[in-house]
Parts: sequence; structure tokens; C-alpha cells
Amino acid sequence: MLGYSDSSKDGGILTSSWELYLAQTSLASLGARHCLGITIFHGRGGAIGRGGGPIYDAILGQPPGTVNGRIRITEQGEMLSFKYGLHEIALRNMELVVAGVVQSSIPDDLLTVPQPFAQTPPAWLETMQRLSANAYAHYRQLIYDTPEFLRFFEQATPILELGWLNIGSRPSRRATGHSIEELRAIPWVFSWMQSRYVLPSWYGVGRALEAYLAEDNAHLAQLQQMYHAWPFLRAFLDNLQMTLSKADMHIAHHYASLVDNEELRQRISSDIVAEYERTQNMLLQIVGGKALLDTSPVLQRSIRLRNPYVDPLSYFQVALLRRLRSIGGPLVLDDTDQQRATDQQRERANLTYAVLLTINGIAAGLRNTG
Repeated sequence: MLGYSDSSKDGGILTSSWELYLAQTSLASLGARHCLGITIFHGRGGAIGRGGGPIYDAILGQPPGTVNGRIRITEQGEMLSFKYGLHEIALRNMELVVAGVVQSSIPDDLLTVPQPFAQTPPAWLETMQRLSANAYAHYRQLIYDTPEFLRFFEQATPILELGWLNIGSRPSRRATGHSIEELRAIPWVFSWMQSRYVLPSWYGVGRALEAYLAEDNAHLAQLQQMYHAWPFLRAFLDNLQMTLSKADMHIAHHYASLVDNEELRQRISSDIVAEYERTQNMLLQIVGGKALLDTSPVLQRSIRLRNPYVDPLSYFQVALLRRLRSIGGPLVLDDTDQQRATDQQRERANLTYAVLLTINGIAAGLRNTG
């Protein structure tokens, strides 16, 4: 079984995706060497930072020789109702899975239209290795090597309030300690989606691409060719387009205003916004188009129509979080407690309930949240 969540949280989305690609390649080679059939179980969550995204493209993007007519996939959280709540939509999703598995399993010599490359060119593998190393370094520098980052994260997102939601089968932290390392991947991704930064799904990629393109003018043409001819990179960059489209740095700025230290707020939020703009600029150079998702107009229109209905909930949430935190943080009261509670306790309980409502609303509107 492949786990996407923790590797993405630990090393960033690009390094996670690439290392999982290499791991599958090694498993397929091992199975072939010993004449064993290997079925890879993909533990996908709903968010891009947890292995989510369009399933058909994801299957086509698997390394050569790793599908072979067999695949297992988890569907978690809100994706169950979104993908399988209605019979017609459930059937459509099953068709996409079957089509992807069949297409990935047909030998190249039997295809009507041959695949561009039966095996990934070594130069492409080397390029991905370099991009991964660079993205990993930048991701770790901000998330794990910046001592004040945890403070920014806890104040600029609703991570501390998520624990009061009646969702999830496990506590948000693996231990009683207080660090990013001990935080589980689901609340990590969920919190960044709520604040509209969507940081786990793209941070570090922009600097890696920028550094690579700056080395040689020919590198842009190479990455463009890789995008068009390599299903793995195409799926990765298209997912990047989707997550960048769902991010909103203007709204994220309002969440950052919850950080009480102005110097910390300015330093980290400026870094994140600069990386967002850098990633978007680099991505458009590779995939083409004037705006994100110009290559997927239906999805582009869907996100543009949906976001304005979610945006007010984000503004409400920021205002509610500011009020709730100013009087002591979340509090949940049952009916008996309500009768004995003071006015301030009742206000805390009502604000907690309102914040949790906005969390549910934003998650439902943005999708790909957990």
C-alpha cells in the first residue's frame, strides 16, 4: 500500500509524488524479476496533498508496468458522497477507473496509437530528481526549519478549532507533544484548505522550476515536451493548476491578519504569496495559456462559478475566529451545561458552533479538502 499523506506533509508535494513514482518502479521491477504479480494499493485522500485528483489521469500517470490489469484505491472522506452518492456519477467514476486501468495495461505493440515513450527517457528522470531535491529543500526550510512557523500556522488557520468537529476516527496529533511532526496529515491539509492558502499542494514547486529554467534556455522546451508526452508529469502539473485555482491569496491575507506578531505575519505571508505567484508563472510557461486551467475550460468554469459562493464563508470565519479567540477559544456545551453556563460561556459555545458551521461549509464548497 502506498501512503500519500505523510510523505507530502514531510517533504512537499513534488518530492512525495516523485518518490512514490520511484518506489512503484522498484516494486514492479522486483515483481518481474521474481515472476510475481504485484497489486499496488493506493491510499488516496480527497485533497491533492493527500493523493487526490482526477482518477483517470492519476492511473495513466503511474509508472510503466505497475498496473498490469490490477489496482486498489481508497476513496476517503467527502469524496465518497461526491463521487458515489448518485448512481449516474458513481457509474461514471467506475468507468473512469476501468478505462484508466485497461489503457495502462495494454502493451504498446497492441495500441492503435503508440505511446510516445514506452520507457521514460533517462534525461527526464534526472530532471525530476533535480526538481524534487530543490523543491524538498525549499519546503523543509519554511515548514520545519523556521522556528516561528508553527505559531503562524496555528493562528492563520483554524487548526486549533478543527479538534471540536465531529469528524475523523483519530486524534489530530500522533502524540501529546506540540510540533508539526506530530500533527497528522489530514488536519494539516484541511487547515490550509480552509484558509485558502492550499499550501501543501504547491509550495516549493515554483522555486524548483524557476531554478531549473534559469540554468539553460533549452530547459523550458524540455519541460514542455515532458508535460505533453509524459502522463505522470501532465497529471501532476494539471493537479497543480487546479489547486492554485482554488487558492486565494487575497482571502488568505485576511487569515494571516489573525497572527498577532506583525513581523512574523509579514515575513511568512510574504514568502508564501511570492512562492504562489512564482509557481503560477512557472506553470503557465510550461502548460501554456494565459490563465490557470485554460487547458481544462470546464473545470476552470466550475471553480470560477463555485468560489464566489464560498468566499463569504471565509470572511465570516475570519471574523468569528477573531471573536472566539479573544474570549478564550472553543467551547462546546450540552443542554444541561447551557442552563448552568455564564453569559460568556454561552457566547463562546455559540461562536464555536458558528465557526464549525463555516468549516463544514467551506469544505463542502471547495471539495478536495481532506
